[in-house]
Amino acid sequence: MTPKQIMEHSLQEGEDYFAIATIVRTAGTTAAKPGAKALLRADGTILEGWLGGGCVKGAIREATLRAYTTGQPQFISVAPEEHLAEKGVKAGDDVDGVRFARNGCPSKGTIDIFIEPHLPEPDLLIFGQSPVAVKLMELAPQFGWTAAEAATNAPLPTRLPGSGRYLVIATQGQGDLAALQTGLAESADYVAFVGSAKKFAALSDKLVATGVNAAQIADVHAPAGLNIGAVTPAEIALSILAELTQVKREVLAKAAQNG
Repeated sequence: MTPKQIMEHSLQEGEDYFAIATIVRTAGTTAAKPGAKALLRADGTILEGWLGGGCVKGAIREATLRAYTTGQPQFISVAPEEHLAEKGVKAGDDVDGVRFARNGCPSKGTIDIFIEPHLPEPDLLIFGQSPVAVKLMELAPQFGWTAAEAATNAPLPTRLPGSGRYLVIATQGQGDLAALQTGLAESADYVAFVGSAKKFAALSDKLVATGVNAAQIADVHAPAGLNIGAVTPAEIALSILAELTQVKREVLAKAAQNG
C-alpha cells in the first residue's frame, strides 16, 4: 500500500487514529518481505495490508498499543529464541530503541518492523471570544493543535481515545467563573486561565464555595502562558502556545516512560 492509499482507507473506515507498520528487514524464511506495509487499528488489528502470519501478530499488537500510549514510533525485531540468545537479549528487552520479541514459528525467520502511530491532534478547547482567544484560535493550528471554541454553559465535546485535552479559559470577564466550572468538571491534561493571579485567587475562593476540588483548582495555570513578557493579545497567545507545547511534551515523555 502507498501512503496515500493508507490514508484514504483510514478515512473511508472512519478511523480517528491508526498506525502504519512497515517491514524494513527480514532474515531467513519469512512470509512477508521488506517493504510490506499494513494499516493497523489501536488494538493491532490489521485493517489493510500484509505483515506475515500469526508469528508476528502478538508482537505487533503489543507494539501498536505502546505506540498509541506513548505517541512514539516503535521498532520491533521478531526473531527465534536462539537468535535472540546469540545477540544476548531476550523477548521484551529494549536495546538502542529496538524492542525484541520471540518468533515461535517453525520457519525460524527474523522480521524487523517499524510502527508509526498517527494520533488525532490534541484537543485545544478555548473558552471566550476575547482578543487573546481569537489570536489563540488563529495561531494554534500552525503548531499542530485542533482548536475549537468551547461553550461556557454546555458539556465539553466527547474526548477521542488517545488524544490529549487542553483547555484555555480566555473569557476575560465574560463568564469567567462559569467557564472555569465547566472546564474543571472533567480531567484534562492542561487548564489555563487568562488573567492576573489576583483575579484567579478571587475566583478560586468562589470555586471552592461551589464544591470544586481544591487540588484541581491548584493545577490551573494562572496566569496562562510562559513568562516571556507578553503584552499584546498575539504575544499572550504565543506564550500560551509555548506553555501548551511544553506540557504536551511532558505528557508524552511520561507516557513513554510508563509504556
